[in-house]
Amino acid sequence: MNSKPIVVGVDQTPSSEAAVRWAAADAARHGVGLLLVNMLPTADIYGPGLSFPPIDFRLARSEAQDLLQSATKLAQESAADFGGVEVTTKVLSGPATGALITQSKDARLVVVGSRGLSAFGRGLLGSVSSALPQHAHCPVAVVHERPERDDVPVKGRVVVGVDGTPNSVPAIEIAFDEASTRGADLVAVYAWSDVNGGVPFGIDWSEIKTSAEAVLAESLAGWADRYPDVAVHRVVVIDRPTRRLFEESEKADLIVVGSHGRGGFAGMMLGSTSRALLHSVDCPIIIARSPM
Repeated sequence: MNSKPIVVGVDQTPSSEAAVRWAAADAARHGVGLLLVNMLPTADIYGPGLSFPPIDFRLARSEAQDLLQSATKLAQESAADFGGVEVTTKVLSGPATGALITQSKDARLVVVGSRGLSAFGRGLLGSVSSALPQHAHCPVAVVHERPERDDVPVKGRVVVGVDGTPNSVPAIEIAFDEASTRGADLVAVYAWSDVNGGVPFGIDWSEIKTSAEAVLAESLAGWADRYPDVAVHRVVVIDRPTRRLFEESEKADLIVVGSHGRGGFAGMMLGSTSRALLHSVDCPIIIARSPM
């Protein structure tokens, strides 16, 4: 991996607080810095033809700095049990998605909450967590607000989706790295088909399964050697990738998937899978950028 900082988009929502906690702990585990950013409003976020009172930018900047100060304290508290973290802050201007995409050029990971305030509340839009994984220059983590602490692993499992192509390599790398730093097991899921369940007519599943298991083993081989401390559980199923990965996520502290797949029928792991999981899983999810 790299020593670039983890960047977190901060607003006033509970899911943003969860993102700060999770990112701080993750940064501490990996020994990298944490950059907290908040976006100031600009007149163009309201759209053409809309009239609103002038923005008091001095007040907005003061509020942003207060928010980042509180987030810094939260981050330091969350990272304390993992060795601590160096926190820096930035107040930026403009739409949240664009600002975070720019920051992603020099980031190890960008982290956002799953939901945010509307533009009129000067917070991150819920659309940010949807749009960012498609355009960021680095992996993106989306953290949901949950009853349990998101920064403290409680299930000891990291799940990764594998499709047997170079597209899933970044996800596999991140998943092994996260499992190793957390002392967690890794569950690697290869979903061969896109059907609702059962074996399609005329298909010998025993033969297909043997081939699929070989593809999964080959995909993981080098990484398993690199991370011998990680216990790997291989799951090969004939099922929708989204459904099986969702089921596995319910027993996991983190799920990692690629941003795109190879398409087709066999080994299906489409961009639609990562989008669906982004909006359905409760545990933190990392969307890994596929190679260009």
